[in-house]
Amino acid sequence: MSVFTRSQAEREASLLPELAELTAHHRANSEGYQRILSSLGIGADTRFERIADLPWLPVRMFKTHDLKSVPDTEVFKTLTSSGTTGAGASRIYLDKEAAAAQTKQLGATLQEVLGGERLPMLMVDTVGIIKNRRSFSARGAGVLGMANFGRKHTYVLDENDEPDIEAVKKFLAEYGDKPFLIFGFTFMVWLYLYEVARDNGLDLSNGILIHSGGWKKLIDRAVDNTEFRRRFAEDTGLTRIHNYYGMIEQIGTVFLEGPSGNSLYCPDFADVVIRNPETWEEQPVGEPGVIEVVSTLPRSYPGHVLLTEDLGVYNGIDDGDWPGKHFSVLGRLPKAEARGCSDTFSGGAAA
Repeated sequence: MSVFTRSQAEREASLLPELAELTAHHRANSEGYQRILSSLGIGADTRFERIADLPWLPVRMFKTHDLKSVPDTEVFKTLTSSGTTGAGASRIYLDKEAAAAQTKQLGATLQEVLGGERLPMLMVDTVGIIKNRRSFSARGAGVLGMANFGRKHTYVLDENDEPDIEAVKKFLAEYGDKPFLIFGFTFMVWLYLYEVARDNGLDLSNGILIHSGGWKKLIDRAVDNTEFRRRFAEDTGLTRIHNYYGMIEQIGTVFLEGPSGNSLYCPDFADVVIRNPETWEEQPVGEPGVIEVVSTLPRSYPGHVLLTEDLGVYNGIDDGDWPGKHFSVLGRLPKAEARGCSDTFSGGAAA
C-alpha cells in the first residue's frame, strides 16, 4: 500500500491532531521538553491551527541535551549521529515500540520504489560499519536499516575499504539480469560504484539505487544530482535512482526522490516546512529557507518537529510525481545562522 497518497490539505487535516497529541505526550513525559515549551510561553492549552504553528526544536539540541520521553529502563536502543567538529553527537533513544515503528514505516516508504519483495543487494560500504549492534553511528544505522530490505548482501568494499571488483562482478553475474537493490551514501556511490562500474564496463541497468548523504564532497568533481543521474544512465545503464533526505534525529522518516528526479516527497505520516530564516514564517514556493521536518513517528523522544540546519526550497505543492509538498535541499546553513536558530531556545533549555 502506497504511503505517498495524501494531498497537502488531507495531510494537514490528518497529521495536525496527531502532532498536537504528540506535543502533549512529550510535554508530559520529557522534563527537558516541558521546560523548553514553558520557556517559550507555550502552555498546555495552546491550540495549533496549522502544522506550521507547532513548536520546533533545533536539531542540534539532541547534541547538547538528553531528551527522551520514556523511562531509562525502557530504552531499547540508543542511536548516535556522527558528531561534527566542535559539537557532540546526537543521542536518540528508542524503546521497542519506536524501533519497530520506524523500521515498518521506512519499509513502507521504500516499497514505493522497490516493490514488495526483498531484492539481492549491493551495499556500497564495508561490512565493518555494522559490527557494533548496540550503539550505531549514523552511517552504520543507515547501512543496517537498509540491509533489511535486501537479501544476498554483497559489500562493494573489502575490509581495507578498497573496491572489491571481483565481488561486484560475481554479484552481477549471478543477479544482474533481474532487478536488484543498491544502497550507499552519495559520495561513496560515486567514487566506489560509478567510477568502478564505468572503468570496468559493468552493466547496472537492472539496479534500483537508493542513496543519501548530500553533495558537498562531489562539488569539486562538478557533480550535482542531474549530472549524477545522467552519467550513471549513460555509462552504466542505471536509471532507477532515488536520493533521499533523512536524519538520525527523525529515524524511520525519509523524504524520497520521485521518479522524475530533483524533487523530494513527504510520506503520508510526515511533512516539511520551509521557513524564512529572519521572520520564521513559512516561505512560498520557490523562496529558499530553513528546512523543518515533521513526522508522527518519534514517540520515545521529542523529535516530531525539528528545525534542521539545512536550506531548502519548495518546488511545488500537489503538482509533482506524488501528492503533497515537494522540495529540494540546497545545502547547509551558514554557521552563524545555524547558531542563531539554536540561540532562540537557549533561555530555558537545560535538561
